[in-house]
Formats: sequence, C-alpha cells, structure tokens
Amino acid sequence: MVTCISDRDIERFIEEDLPYGDLTTHLLDIGNHTGRIAFSTRELTTLCCTEEAARVLQRCGAVITSCMPSGTNLASGIQFLAAEGPAQALHAGWKVALNLLEYASGIASRTERIVAKCRAVNPALSVVTTRKSFPGTKKVAIKAITAGGALPHRLGLSETVLVFKQHTAFLGGLEAFLGSVAALKLKAGETKIIIEAENIDEAILIARSGADIVQLDKIAPPELADTVAAIRNANPEIIISAAGGINEANAAEYAATGIDIIVLSSVYFGKPSDIGVAIQPIL
Repeated sequence: MVTCISDRDIERFIEEDLPYGDLTTHLLDIGNHTGRIAFSTRELTTLCCTEEAARVLQRCGAVITSCMPSGTNLASGIQFLAAEGPAQALHAGWKVALNLLEYASGIASRTERIVAKCRAVNPALSVVTTRKSFPGTKKVAIKAITAGGALPHRLGLSETVLVFKQHTAFLGGLEAFLGSVAALKLKAGETKIIIEAENIDEAILIARSGADIVQLDKIAPPELADTVAAIRNANPEIIISAAGGINEANAAEYAATGIDIIVLSSVYFGKPSDIGVAIQPIL
C-alpha cells in the first residue's frame, strides 16, 4: 500500500516521545544490550501502519526481521512485526510504533467491518469517509480507512465541490442556487457537483437540477428508502449518497435503502486495536 507519511512525519512522531533521550534505559545501563521486539494481535484485526511502525523502529536503530503489510486481516495471537537491535533502539521505538499500530488498526478494523456489512447487502455500494479526522492525523486516518476497504469522501476543500445550505444561504437559498447548476458544471469541468439535501422535497429539486450527486443528510433509513425511490423517479441517472449518524450498528440498514454511497465519520472514533508487544534480550 502506498503511503504519504514522510520521513519528516516519522521523525516528528519519535521526537514527541523522545525529545531528550530515554532516561530509564540510560540509568539502567542496558542500552547496548541486544534484543528483539515483536508485535502480535490480541483480537481479530485489520492491520494498518505496519510499514510506518517498521520505519520508526529502523529510524531508532533497529533492524526489521518481519513485517506484514497494512490491510492484512489477522486472527488473535498472530505475530506480524518484529525487529532486532540494541535495547536503546527497541525501547525508543516501542511506544511510538505501538501507538501508530493500535490507533490506525482500530480505524482500519472498524472500517473493514462496516464495509463488509454494507457489501453483504449491496455489493456495488461505495463506503467513503469524511474529513472529520482529528487535526494532525489525516495521513494516518486516510491510510487506515483505505486499509479497511473504504475511500476518502473529501481529502479537503481544494479538490471537491460540495454545496451545503451554508453556501446557498449567501445565494438566495437552495431554489435560487439550483438555477445556476448548469453554469457551475461548466466552470467545474471534470469535477462532479454534489449538493446536500435535508428532506425529500430538496432532494427532488436537486435531482432535477442536473447535479451529479445528491447527498442526503441525517435521514433515517425508513424515510431514506422512500426518498431514494422518489429521487430515482425524478432522475434515474443521479448518484445518491447518505451521510449523518451512520455507524457500525446501522450501516447495513442504510446500505439496504438503495443508495450508491455511504458517507461516515464514525470509523475515526472508537477503541484502538489491542496489540501485544514482547521485548526480550538475545543472549
């Protein structure tokens, strides 16, 4: 899996935890002892950031002896990353690597479960995630959701056109704005025009406007199914996405409504994966 996490990012992660050296290892005088570190799953896990965890350990002075790729699904009790080197290197990289693995794999695992539930109901459904990741963690978050089988909905404001009521409020309201969709499509060129609707009436107006995608916000599945049918009747070609309050517990119900895309943020927030670490001397 291609990563955009740079060497500078890796060094920043290490510096946050090791700004002035490891006082404990120094005082115990064990830094030059040779050892081995191994990471293993403690539960069903979709791995993520194994490559970055390995780079952390390498940057600290360890040598990687095994590493499974991000996106690998593992049962409990499987070793997936190991390294050898001086104790000072192993201890320096230990928690930084573990934090990356647990948080990223937690997101990847939640994503994988949601994608699997949705695809079981609607194999053609796309699962995409919002830009609501915690500030400073986007690179890790995006790698994690792709490891779990999803894609980003919007990487940022620069490459997408998504029109909310907060935009149309400056243009005289939704109905006034919809008259300019054709002109907007000419301006945007190859970029799709997405417009958010909060109810069935808005959704039908958007479907008839020539927009590429109508995004339905915070509509419960029973009402959403009726809304989807009405939109299809108004414009069979438009793509329909749903957002707002979608999580692992209800994603399959949303997938069954006939939408094309599920948009969610819930995968970013939850329990990290439980990953075990063993550090032992090599005698």
